[in-house]
Amino acid sequence: MLQFVIKRFGQSIVLILIVTIITFFLMNLAPGGPSSMMRLDATEEERQAIAEQLGLNDPVVVRYGNWLVNAFQGDLGLSLSSGEPVMDRIMERVPYTLQLAVWTILISVIVGIILGILSAKKRNKWQDHVINFGSVIGLSVPSFWLAIMFILLFSVQLGWLPSSGVGGASLMEQFTSSLMPVIILSTATLPTIVRFTRSSMLEVVSQNFIRTSRAKGLKERVVIYSHALRNALIPVISIIGVLIPRLLSGTVIVESVFGWPGIGRLIVEAAEGRDYNLVMGVTVIVTIVVIISNFIVDIIYSKVDPRVKNVG
Repeated sequence: MLQFVIKRFGQSIVLILIVTIITFFLMNLAPGGPSSMMRLDATEEERQAIAEQLGLNDPVVVRYGNWLVNAFQGDLGLSLSSGEPVMDRIMERVPYTLQLAVWTILISVIVGIILGILSAKKRNKWQDHVINFGSVIGLSVPSFWLAIMFILLFSVQLGWLPSSGVGGASLMEQFTSSLMPVIILSTATLPTIVRFTRSSMLEVVSQNFIRTSRAKGLKERVVIYSHALRNALIPVISIIGVLIPRLLSGTVIVESVFGWPGIGRLIVEAAEGRDYNLVMGVTVIVTIVVIISNFIVDIIYSKVDPRVKNVG
């Protein structure tokens, strides 16, 4: 187990370095680059001062090395648009995105497994067709369009839910404010869990040990939930790690539409303002979050299925 953890940790470090190298070099070598922060009417002296401040006079490899050394010390630089430390700006937004992400994952896993089991038990019946149709719709409908429709229906027409913002200090206000964003984000993750649970359950219930359990006279509920489900959840656990990057990418659209002050909206603000230090910082933090999430999923998966750590 220790060897498995060490190997996964080493792979994670290499992946973070690769992501930072690609992002840094693309931003600095793209047309405009950080130098586009300079005003068109700036004098030569002002341009030289800004270039010196941004380190643009140094080769891009040197600049990356300096950035990497500072990043290992927790310093991601200063935001070019506000002058605040990049880490401070990111940490202000992280709790809001985590709030949406945690609720989305919980709802998707719980509801997805329940619907997946129901779909497998009612195979080729109307319940199965309805659930499959709903999954296809959820995967097909663009999240930005669905978010706008939700706002028009529940905020403009019915007036049940706020159209934007995070609400007030009370739990009810925070719940009503996050309800629509969580539902929209769930449409991108819930159908995948439903389909994986269904296919995995159908594969497991056709195996010999399930037929043996039924032959022994065990109740169908015991066969499904005590024997089949435990084995069927193994591939479902692995897909959760794949869904986390999709979830984080979905927050960019959802947070922008609903005015939610999270990481997704911060990425849009940084890109629009050409705040390259902030873009770099957000990229690193999101990469670390995704890697840690997948690392945790790998550990859980290796506990559920010991064969993984023997081949991982």
